[in-house]
Amino acid sequence: MIKYIYTLLFMGVSAIGLSQTLTVLDAENGEPLELVTIFSEVPRAYAVTNADGQADISEMKGFEKIEIQTFGYAPVITTYQKLQVEGFKVSLELSQMGLQEVVTSASRWRQTSDNVPSKITTISQREVAFQNPQTAADMLSISGQVFVQKSQQGGGSPMIRGFATNRLLYTVDGVRMNTAIFRGGNLQNVISLDPFATENTEVLFGPGSVIYGSDAIGGVMSFQTLTPQLSLDGEPLITGSATARYSSANSEKTGHFHINVGWKKWAMVTSFSTWDFDHLRQGSNGPDDYLKPYHVNRIDSTDVIVTQDDPLLQVPTAYSQTNFMQKVRFKPNENWNFEYGFHYSETSSYGRYDRHNRMRNGTARYAEWKYGPQVWMMNNLSATHYGRNSIYDEMTIRVAQQHFEESRIDRSLNKSDRTTNAEEVEAYSVNIDFNREVTPGHTLFYGVEYVTNLVQSSGRITDITTGAESVGPARYPQSNWTSIAIYLNDEYHVNEHTTIQAGLRYNQYMLNADFDTTFYPFPFTTTKLNNGALTGSIGAVYRPSQTWVISANLGTAFRSPNIDDIGKVFDSEPGSVVVPNPNLEAEYAYNFDVNIAKTFGKTVRVDLGGYYTFLENALVRRDYQLNGLDSMMYDGMLSRVQAIQNAAEARVYGVQAGIEIKLPAGFGFSTRVNYQKGQEEMDNGELSPSRHAAPFFGTSRLTYTANRLQLQLYTQYQGEQSYDNLSDSEKGKDEIYAKDDNGNNYAPSWYTLNIKAAYNVTENMTVSAGIENLTDQRYRPYSSGISGAGRNFVMSVRANF
Repeated sequence: MIKYIYTLLFMGVSAIGLSQTLTVLDAENGEPLELVTIFSEVPRAYAVTNADGQADISEMKGFEKIEIQTFGYAPVITTYQKLQVEGFKVSLELSQMGLQEVVTSASRWRQTSDNVPSKITTISQREVAFQNPQTAADMLSISGQVFVQKSQQGGGSPMIRGFATNRLLYTVDGVRMNTAIFRGGNLQNVISLDPFATENTEVLFGPGSVIYGSDAIGGVMSFQTLTPQLSLDGEPLITGSATARYSSANSEKTGHFHINVGWKKWAMVTSFSTWDFDHLRQGSNGPDDYLKPYHVNRIDSTDVIVTQDDPLLQVPTAYSQTNFMQKVRFKPNENWNFEYGFHYSETSSYGRYDRHNRMRNGTARYAEWKYGPQVWMMNNLSATHYGRNSIYDEMTIRVAQQHFEESRIDRSLNKSDRTTNAEEVEAYSVNIDFNREVTPGHTLFYGVEYVTNLVQSSGRITDITTGAESVGPARYPQSNWTSIAIYLNDEYHVNEHTTIQAGLRYNQYMLNADFDTTFYPFPFTTTKLNNGALTGSIGAVYRPSQTWVISANLGTAFRSPNIDDIGKVFDSEPGSVVVPNPNLEAEYAYNFDVNIAKTFGKTVRVDLGGYYTFLENALVRRDYQLNGLDSMMYDGMLSRVQAIQNAAEARVYGVQAGIEIKLPAGFGFSTRVNYQKGQEEMDNGELSPSRHAAPFFGTSRLTYTANRLQLQLYTQYQGEQSYDNLSDSEKGKDEIYAKDDNGNNYAPSWYTLNIKAAYNVTENMTVSAGIENLTDQRYRPYSSGISGAGRNFVMSVRANF
């Protein structure tokens, strides 16, 4: 009898111990759901499910409102008591109709979209696995709301709401990725990130300077990498995934592997990916202006122009890449959480295809033009404390070190001198973030930030016939850039329908640069900047009912001059050279946007947003004089002198719209479209279309889901950008545009038809296949120097364990 009593007591204690572990399942197939957010606003608390669909919600004991949500599923709002009655198991139903999205990290602090007046879109890990994007740039385009420009296959420069390059901000695990040499020309730094190791991607549209400081004018792209998962049942939690993929258009051979090992207090995740891309084949149906059926080879010490057997092959575009990530997590108790992350990415050299399209004297301009290996490394240590004291409820200290390497290598046709410009940046940052619930429904988020960048730049000239090397002109001065800031964000729930947010940030930025006048007779040898910037925002979210949400936001943003603005020497276009200008100030943006979303029952969701951004004191490239001269010799050519100057105003306005329809029998339909117009002021006071305001573009998808099968037929498209609507700086770029009937450059409209399928062969194995660009269109996204892939067959196999 005593034995049975002890047994019953043990079972009761076990039940009590396990009662704080919530399990979340898919209602259709009963499989556990990973990365589901369990969230409480009042009091504030959150948890995320692991690979077994489990999360520890002991902190939420007794809570009256607990929200359970993840992308693609209908949210559940419940209480702790109800969860207890239901045995701490919840099943979520598939749905795209919700107006409330998962907790966001694009705002640095975890918040639901209920409370964020800015428009935020999420790209889920589930969607990334289905779409199989080749790079992180391609991953961003999945949203249908981010336009991606490419100058070479190893690249991808996002455009958001008429802004691009160093007017957009990238963050990785909460760490600012932008450096002091992020340029106004197209950037490819985003390809350093690994889509396979990305847990969640969020895009915040519009200004984000209150939270992230300089550069966050057009938007913020926030990448959250895989989080080490702890075990909740006393047994080691071992999960992982392996993927192999092949694509025909560039003979892609990709492999990925990651594994998570978790114990009660310790966990770690290891990720490794490798890509190998051959030259990219473009489509057979489209403008002949995009064809370059030759390339330059070095044969017997002579540059030879070789005619290609396949004129659709874009040579040189091949490259390879390797990524590695190691993260470790330590949670000694409920009050502390420590995480350390190491990230490393390295590409091979890769040709800049648009430069190989340039002509001079009726023949190829360059024998070589390539980027050297692009290297990115980050060490990131964060410590979070849940204090519940008079100063903060939650505090996170984040210390990060990043190392960047990039280089440019070029040689003119039939010339022996090869020029190499190499840059290294060491970036250090410290963030201390707090949140404090002042009263129920009223929360303060605040923090301090310190960022510094050390820039080393060098030039080298190599005679390829003799091997002799000499020092050449550097692209940048030896320099450092520093930013120090304090910021505050106030979230106030006026009532159950209305939330107001207001924020303020003061930023002091400093720059020191030493110029080498050996090669260019600059009238200065040093420059210093030490200025401040004040930015703010205020917005509101109004939900008159469960089927309506209306939000509006008014905000300012700034971009301080960086090393690329002040100190760069480069050829911006044939016949022009950009020289340093040490007399620059920050540019400021003023933005207003409003967004409306409405659901109709459980079948239709419609959203519409409009925005207007005014940029003053804009940093733009304009004609300039160096030592009183408007021209100088550069790379053997008399070139017009230009410099970055505070010389313009710019304005961008547009709309973003979407519709999602849940059809019978497992079918669904969705469309996302984007329209924007931008203008910038020229030297003579006239207005020119903005370079980074993309033409009309969008994505439409027809989906079907049944049991283990998922199908999708979709189209991507872009409207025409006529010659008259091209920026003045784009009109002369013969190497990247097609010709209209009048012989002028323009960007033709285009579309692609695509079909994708995924089938769960077993619980742990998925086979995916697809045909992209079914009709083999030869198309080139606006402002791109390389055509998109022609008809492309994609096959991948993914195994989970």
